[in-house]
Amino acid sequence: MRHIFILSFLFLILFGCSKSSDSAEENYAIQTVQMPAKAENVAYDKKLSPNDAPPPPPPPIKEKIEQKIIKEATLKFETDNLENSFSQIQQAVANSKARIINDSEGKDFGSIFRNLTVKVPSQNFDRFISDISKGVSYFEVKNISAEDVTEQYIDLTSRLKTKKKLEERYLEILKKANKVSEILEIEEQISTIREEIESKEGQLKYLESRVSESTVTIEFYKTIAEKEGIKISYGSKLWEAIKSGFFTLSDLLLSLLSAWPFVILFCLFAYFIRRRLKRRKKA
Repeated sequence: MRHIFILSFLFLILFGCSKSSDSAEENYAIQTVQMPAKAENVAYDKKLSPNDAPPPPPPPIKEKIEQKIIKEATLKFETDNLENSFSQIQQAVANSKARIINDSEGKDFGSIFRNLTVKVPSQNFDRFISDISKGVSYFEVKNISAEDVTEQYIDLTSRLKTKKKLEERYLEILKKANKVSEILEIEEQISTIREEIESKEGQLKYLESRVSESTVTIEFYKTIAEKEGIKISYGSKLWEAIKSGFFTLSDLLLSLLSAWPFVILFCLFAYFIRRRLKRRKKA
């Protein structure tokens, strides 16, 4: 019995050790299983991170600058009725919201003419030219030009911004200046920059005004019939000839009066020569 008890005790001890070793191995196995899982999660995270990362910011969109184009036109045509043509132009001016800035008329030997200078909003330029062209059989002169000044406009705008930023920097420096000499020097620089800014602003405004309003010069005329010209102008020609002769005679008299010292000298010279010749004859 005693041997049986000892054997049972040893069996329990061995069984407990084996059980503890099994639990230790089981824990180690769990740890070894969990470690690869963590590694897989890390690899998975690394694999998904490029997709999960926020997309790169889009490239900056360049500011679209509207084209700056100066449009001009010169028109010349013949008409049968000056008043009707002028009324048509006035109607076109009203429809296009334009304005007449110069109006002159005159008459030469063969025709009666009228000249107009019109400022037209650039967006209505084509419409205005189309309205003017109605009823005109042909144009003796039709010159339409379009000058692209976008580059010049961008350059002026950029230079103006640069000058304004420079002015702001000088103003900041002026606030920190202590010496009178420094203050005077900075103020002189600011004054120069301000003049350049005003000059650039003036150029920019002038360019914008030319772009916003197109200039159209119109000359239309009526030819005077030959018979009508003779009836109307023959008497005037005769009167002009008489006036021309009178003016020629007046110019001659004025020329003689302006040369009076030479006339007196000539008369004295002739008098002495004549007197000397008389003395020789008497001798």
